[in-house]
Amino acid sequence: MVWRPARAWTSRSPVSGYRHFELVTQGGRGDQRWVELAAVLNPSHRERIPWSELNDRNRWTSGWQSIPADESSSDSAFTEESAL
Repeated sequence: MVWRPARAWTSRSPVSGYRHFELVTQGGRGDQRWVELAAVLNPSHRERIPWSELNDRNRWTSGWQSIPADESSSDSAFTEESAL
């Protein structure tokens, strides 16, 4: 069976100031699986996230989700959202 995570992800809270990410690569096996994501607005900024964390709906959602204005005014996601 081939493991194919979604290509686009939105974090529920800012990760180093970014909320929207794109899959770069993945690796590991079993409970050691991970993905490497690049921030959409700054592709050189990458985060390696354990697959178990990425599957936590309280932390991540697959796809690029809209960020409500009341959530984005206190962080850089507002800038990111308006750039999309």
